Amino acid sequence: MKKIQENIGMVMIFTLVTAVQEKLNEIVDQIKWRKEEEKLLKEKEAEEVEKAIFHGTPLSIENFLSWKAKFDAELAEIRRKRQKEEEQAGKVKLTGKQLFETDHNLDTSDIQFLEEGNNVEVDESLFQDMDDLELDDDDDPDYNPDLGSEED
Repeated sequence: MKKIQENIGMVMIFTLVTAVQEKLNEIVDQIKWRKEEEKLLKEKEAEEVEKAIFHGTPLSIENFLSWKAKFDAELAEIRRKRQKEEEQAGKVKLTGKQLFETDHNLDTSDIQFLEEGNNVEVDESLFQDMDDLELDDDDDPDYNPDLGSEED
């Protein structure tokens, strides 16, 4: 309005259009600036959230023991569910530890086997023709050429 009053009686179209363009450019610049500010603010907030996620909870003995108790309870629940499912399926498969805990005969079974004299017979004739096997001494990590061979 100010421009209109200043230019009364003159050719004003160019002057008015130029004034409107300048005002629109200012408005557009303000909108862009606000959007940039909002974008920077959102990025900063997202960065703060990201930092908070990576920061986590400080470790202390109390925190660890609390977590450990929850973890052990969850693990025991999972094991109970799995065992219950296996029992329902009819195929209970015990671990080695569970076998030894339930059947105490397993503790002494190896000793009884040895005491009974069930010795394994070895056919030594199978080892007579070792020269025909073409074994390279270089492939044997225990081979020491300074000691010589056992055949000497």
